[in-house]
Amino acid sequence: MRGDPEIRRVVVSSLTLSGAVGVFALSFGVASVGAGASVWQTCALSLFVFTGASQFSAMSVIGAGGSMLAAYGGAVLLAIRNMVYGLALSPSARSLGKSLPHRLLAAQFVIDETTALALAESSPRFRKIAFWTTGIGLFSFWNLGTLIGALAGSAIDPQKFGLDIAFPAAFVAMLRPHLGTKLGRQTAMLGGALCLLSISFVPVGVPILIAATAIVLGVRNGR
Repeated sequence: MRGDPEIRRVVVSSLTLSGAVGVFALSFGVASVGAGASVWQTCALSLFVFTGASQFSAMSVIGAGGSMLAAYGGAVLLAIRNMVYGLALSPSARSLGKSLPHRLLAAQFVIDETTALALAESSPRFRKIAFWTTGIGLFSFWNLGTLIGALAGSAIDPQKFGLDIAFPAAFVAMLRPHLGTKLGRQTAMLGGALCLLSISFVPVGVPILIAATAIVLGVRNGR
């Protein structure tokens, strides 16, 4: 059938991405346990939160001695972008799931990768396949990687192997693609400046929240 090669293309792309993200989840599991979380707490974050940036943010604040409120605030700010992704996918909501339970499940899978791969498809049919294949694949590999990393992290010393820098390194990796645009560079510079100015006199974790106000640049430019 003519559509078969296209379906295989979508599925292979989704599973390839899922496997790569699963490897990244290993570092989260190891670093989370190294920051003081238990194996079950680490796995619960991946199971119920399921958004890497927010998870890394929360555990980096807690690992540095910050309060739960600061950790929660930073995680929520980073997760707000998923609401924008939901709006972008709203025209396809009916094709992604016709019943309320299906739509609630789909909402759990609305993240960067599922949105990008789904919106890359022009056909509603392929958009649905891309979304669900990527969502289920990412959720499975992310949670499996987290479990393996958490179990491994509980058996090794993160500082001895240099794994204590996993959180900062992860944020640098996530920042890098955004520096390719003028707006991205302006936002990064403003956020960095705000963080440096506030880090010496506010509690641990709060500078992240202050730096996040740099998103007003994006709002100002209608982005």
